Amino acid sequence: MILSFHPCFEADVNIICAGRQPDSNDLKAIKASSAVILPQGCRESLYKMASANNRYIFPNYHARFEFPGKSGQIRLFKKEGVPSPETKAFKNVDLFKKQYPNTPALFQEFQFPFVFKFDWGGEGETVFLIQSSSELKEMIAKACRFEKSGQSGFMIQEHIKSPPQVLRVAVIGETFISYWRVNEDQNTFKAGLSNHGIIDRDRDPDIQKQAVSAAKVFCKKTGINLAGFDFIVEKDSRQNTPLFLEINYFFGRKGLGGSECFYELLNTEIKKWLSNLIRQVLIPS
Repeated sequence: MILSFHPCFEADVNIICAGRQPDSNDLKAIKASSAVILPQGCRESLYKMASANNRYIFPNYHARFEFPGKSGQIRLFKKEGVPSPETKAFKNVDLFKKQYPNTPALFQEFQFPFVFKFDWGGEGETVFLIQSSSELKEMIAKACRFEKSGQSGFMIQEHIKSPPQVLRVAVIGETFISYWRVNEDQNTFKAGLSNHGIIDRDRDPDIQKQAVSAAKVFCKKTGINLAGFDFIVEKDSRQNTPLFLEINYFFGRKGLGGSECFYELLNTEIKKWLSNLIRQVLIPS
């Protein structure tokens, strides 16, 4: 018996857990199933319940919950030894001030401009380019206000000199799709589609191949099989090495052809994953 919590994938048993915590009935269904399909917006509580009581879960969100937030992703990049911009993460403002009581010490490590990122948000909405001490002071004050509302954590990251473009590699099951998000406004450093960016599938195909290869190796090591990886490449770099920037477990679908194309591909990959399980470990079909 296959159990699906995903509203767009029909299985033998289908349960919607959106907007609530999993309960004893969900646990009973998980234990009785051969494999479990989870939604992209899966709560940590549902994932932990499913993974603790069933060996076969799609998608694999172990890395997502073991290394949460953007700061967690930086720890994961360092753990796996992949190239990424130099970054320091702080759980709160107090820890930042304790480590850097005098900001000149920070400026010895990060030269202007550098990037300030909050530990949440997407499409660049919580990412800022810092070009002066006064701008950093404003961002620390903003971080204090966020902490009062219950949101904490931020990072300071090396600014990679690059045109406003980011390479996205989407992994859906065994399928990897790459494309650039490019902003034609050279006065901005944000390339997301929400920042007037466009999709370019043909730019720098060799770099795209490098990034896809790097993502495949990373996914094999970490088990990630549903996410959007963002890469950045330093301008005029001889190596043109794609640097891991972020992992997006909720990612846009325009570059994949829209939601209909995404769900069609997702359903195909889930079925392929189930077929592999049936063939390899002989779970009941």
